[in-house]
Amino acid sequence: MSKTLSIYCSRTWIDGQLLPATIKLKAGRIADIRIGQKGNAVMDHDFGNSVLMPGVIDPHVHINEPGRTHWEGFETATAAAAAGGITTLVDMPLNSSPVTLDNKALQVKLQAATDKLRVNCAFYAGAIDDDWSRLNTAIKGGCIGVKVFLTHSGIDEFPNISLQDLDSIMEKLAASSLPLLAHCELDSPLVDSPLQANPKSYKAYLASRPRAWENDAIKQLIALCRKHNCRTHIVHLSSSDSIEQIRKAKDDGLPISVETCPHYLLFSAEEIEDGNTLYKCAPPIRERANNDLLIQALQENLIDFICTDHSPAPPEVKGLETGNFATAWGGIAGLQFLLPATWTAVKETVRLEAFIPLLTEKPAAFLGLGSSKGRIELGYDADLVIWNPEEEFEVQKADIWHKHRPSPYVGMQLAGPTVATFVNGACCFDSDGHSAEKYGKLLLKKSNDKGSTLGRDSFNKN
Repeated sequence: MSKTLSIYCSRTWIDGQLLPATIKLKAGRIADIRIGQKGNAVMDHDFGNSVLMPGVIDPHVHINEPGRTHWEGFETATAAAAAGGITTLVDMPLNSSPVTLDNKALQVKLQAATDKLRVNCAFYAGAIDDDWSRLNTAIKGGCIGVKVFLTHSGIDEFPNISLQDLDSIMEKLAASSLPLLAHCELDSPLVDSPLQANPKSYKAYLASRPRAWENDAIKQLIALCRKHNCRTHIVHLSSSDSIEQIRKAKDDGLPISVETCPHYLLFSAEEIEDGNTLYKCAPPIRERANNDLLIQALQENLIDFICTDHSPAPPEVKGLETGNFATAWGGIAGLQFLLPATWTAVKETVRLEAFIPLLTEKPAAFLGLGSSKGRIELGYDADLVIWNPEEEFEVQKADIWHKHRPSPYVGMQLAGPTVATFVNGACCFDSDGHSAEKYGKLLLKKSNDKGSTLGRDSFNKN
């Protein structure tokens, strides 16, 4: 018989409110909720005035295993996730090798993940052309969405899809009710690009990937969404110029959703020093005024949730010694800091009650997990994080669990350290570090499910 754990917190996130409550966990799920002060009751865990909320869900992570495990792997990625209060993440089809383009590649990835997960993990498939039969094998294998690039991905194994092929894929994908996730940049030749002449200049790098690339790609994507009524998702929005066309698409009732990342809210182009390639990502980090408009879009529910787009690389690939923005890998190492980095960026303008769903309930609904994760309710999975939003801490390189510790967050003062993380009813991380046992599960969509909302009964959990 499984043991029942009792957890008390004076600020527990229940039905959109922070309330004193005792939560009981049994067999990996929430077995009881008692609202009110604990009185003299003895608890297994008393977290006082910390915030207890559903575990953070990160729907956009590049774990890179197999094939580029020296960049990141399931062991290190899920350890970093647990340390940051993330209890579920979704792995992108790249930069692993083989890329997850079909079920055969998915099975290689699932084997690589076996016995390594500290948190739950689901998977996206990738599309590079209009080969639906190949893509459909990955969908039937359990992938929960399809990722495409409209510009070169950075690795030759995952070329960008043409708009013509994307048209074909979205028509077929619409019937499955799975989301199409798109990296929105349509590159065009730049006349006299300054980056070649000034490869260490961040200003030159920013100019080399102008907002027009992103704006034009989003325009094309919205048109295809309108044509096929396919669930369409814009990943890592960075250009505030696209907000109005997104607003119109949503007002028109199109099935379109949007994410952004903490680095597009917290960092600004004006503050990035030349040669500091830790900040290189695509689309690029833009100006402070742009970021403020993204935060405003969050407040207006035009951006649906936040993710990391964690995409690390070894120091030599990241160009840390050369400082060359033209050749350095483009990706931010930040999986461990989704919660505190985002809260630090928005806490002056976004209420805590509006912030919490951006990392919990909203991504759960997008992923089809809304009937089992993202809320503290009876019968829901006992994935929880306890954290202190008023407390600040300095990010120390020694405390980072990513494969490679260089990160733009090192040395920063962030608000909101993790106190403890529970995955499937068990404490996997607290002040003593990680548990010896790994409690994460593989989340694979059942192939016979065609609903747009995929709850507990629609997933195999291994």
